[in-house]
Amino acid sequence: MNWQKLYNPIVIWLLRSPLHGFMDTSTILVTMTGRRSGKKYTVPVSYVRDGDTLLIISQKEHTWWKNLRGGAQVSLFMKGRFLNARGVTFTDTETIANKLLLVLQQFPRYQKRIHIKLDADGQPENPEAFKRFVLDVIIVQLRELVEIAA
Repeated sequence: MNWQKLYNPIVIWLLRSPLHGFMDTSTILVTMTGRRSGKKYTVPVSYVRDGDTLLIISQKEHTWWKNLRGGAQVSLFMKGRFLNARGVTFTDTETIANKLLLVLQQFPRYQKRIHIKLDADGQPENPEAFKRFVLDVIIVQLRELVEIAA
């Protein structure tokens, strides 16, 4: 069974409810237009904030991110607020490795979440595991965040 089909509607409901505070420190809703269908899709995703941008690490097998190729406009629901943003995807392994390393260095809690630990010099303790992880993920960067009226 695909648990995402059960899990996503529950998370979407929770993030849109008055109870959003239980999840919205690390999860947002991204609404985008399907590149082929033209339909609107909303997906809950985990993120880390990097200054004025948000970074999302997603499994390649989750295809929602393909709708953001070429810098697509998206709508976000984050901490009870609506925002517009531009999504940029990174799929080449060198860029993913560099951005992922920065995320792991700046947000140590993420090391535990993805099971990649860094050594005292800020480098992966297990370089082979890091390389394998990089091959299975993409990175989405959401920039140009602008709050909009609800």
